[in-house]
Amino acid sequence: MPFSFSIHNQGLIWRVARRYLFAKKSTNIINLITGIAVFGLAVGAAALVLILSVFNGFEEVIDSLYSSFNPDIKVTPAQGKTFTIEDGMMEKLQKIPGVAFVSQSLEEVAFFEYDGKQDFGTLKGVDDTFLKVTALDSTVREGRYLLRDGEIDMAVVSMEMRNQLAINIDDFVSPLVVYMPKRKEVGALDQQFRRGIAYPSGTFVVQQESNGQYVLASLEFVRELLNMPDAVSSLEVKIKPGENSRSIVQAMSTALGPAFTVKDRYQQQEAFMKLMHLEKWMSFAIVSLMLLMVAFNMIGALWMIVLEKKKDISILKSMGARDNTIRNIFLTEGLLLTTLGVVLGFVLALLIYFLQKQFGIVSMPGTFAVDSYPVSIRLVDFVVVCITVLTIGGLASIPPALRARQIPTVIREE
Repeated sequence: MPFSFSIHNQGLIWRVARRYLFAKKSTNIINLITGIAVFGLAVGAAALVLILSVFNGFEEVIDSLYSSFNPDIKVTPAQGKTFTIEDGMMEKLQKIPGVAFVSQSLEEVAFFEYDGKQDFGTLKGVDDTFLKVTALDSTVREGRYLLRDGEIDMAVVSMEMRNQLAINIDDFVSPLVVYMPKRKEVGALDQQFRRGIAYPSGTFVVQQESNGQYVLASLEFVRELLNMPDAVSSLEVKIKPGENSRSIVQAMSTALGPAFTVKDRYQQQEAFMKLMHLEKWMSFAIVSLMLLMVAFNMIGALWMIVLEKKKDISILKSMGARDNTIRNIFLTEGLLLTTLGVVLGFVLALLIYFLQKQFGIVSMPGTFAVDSYPVSIRLVDFVVVCITVLTIGGLASIPPALRARQIPTVIREE
């Protein structure tokens, strides 16, 4: 039969499904439940997009803070804490293609005292090339980046250390006293610590997952305090724009040998970045599970449509429609309903994203580098959310579609 052939046509399945979805229902409660189902899917889709965008925003903010303090590539000794620069070592690194600048630094835990307040932190000595390797001066919040003023030693402190010691950058009289234990054995009556004095010149923001209590001083100041005139704890490397850091890391590892460890920026913070990604996708999974609960509304809406269209289904079957055709009609209707929810959810997410980006409608609690929650939407987020929501909607459409398939060709009215 010609009509029997057309009833299996995919285009007709879509037309019937679309009509069942948008046509006025005989009972208003069906329209209400359908609207609630679409609204729930839209809110869920918007929530998924916004969760991913917030984590993307945090990743970009933290990466920018790391890039201001951490170099593109860092070279450290494989064993021990410090090493000595051998003859020709710096020249060898500078000749590697893609390397722009190489800076020397020396770090050590120290005890700090300022105006009666005391605390432990990390003292980092850097050379004059440090600002060419990092962009730390761009994160200075108070004062300025200055490590030496004539014969006077200066220091730039992190915001956390500034808060711990209540440092006043405008106070040019109170010094920052640095204590470092002597490495050689000393007598019981001898002074146990070496003592150095530097004056705070500025504060900067650094986001460290374990310790943000940093004090920057000149490399000579730290070497003198440690009594290690040639010591270096790391070499920090700036690569040229557009260069592949991984290939340069490989070249450096080959040039320096197994005595040194070479890491790119991601490897320097690998544990923290992995934790960020884990939190991101765990949050995504939790909201997806909540969306599964919302999908029960869609099951109810489709189920009531099936019950309302029992006569239509029996007529279609009597005209030659197969059980699989009836099933596909309601699977398609579920897909249309889910797609409508996804589209509305994307529109809602983009609206909230724009408001947050432009006006910062949701502010950040506490003290952080930004005042409001950072957001950054990526195209891949829409793809992932679309696949996730359509999968949930497809699963929710299966029970009503199977129920519609079981409706007999002849319905007896009692």
